[in-house]
Amino acid sequence: MVFEKKMILNGDPEEEEEEEEEEMVDPLETVRQKCEETEHCVHTREKLDLCETRVNSRSTEEDCTEELFDFLHARDHCVAHKLFHSVK
Repeated sequence: MVFEKKMILNGDPEEEEEEEEEEMVDPLETVRQKCEETEHCVHTREKLDLCETRVNSRSTEEDCTEELFDFLHARDHCVAHKLFHSVK
């Protein structure tokens, strides 16, 4: 035996789903943004930006890998201490 489920919809079903769902915010992204504003991260970000400017202004084999890793390390170190305090 086959049962059919009938639904009466007033309006577009996709609109109803969007209104019911709450905007999800990734706590990792929020903490990363806050950590990027700390003094140490700002300093390493400035070094990275200067390196990128220097490399892009010339034709050279130099890259900014070390500066990128320094920035990511500083940001992730900050995130590691703050992330689990914001997770429920």
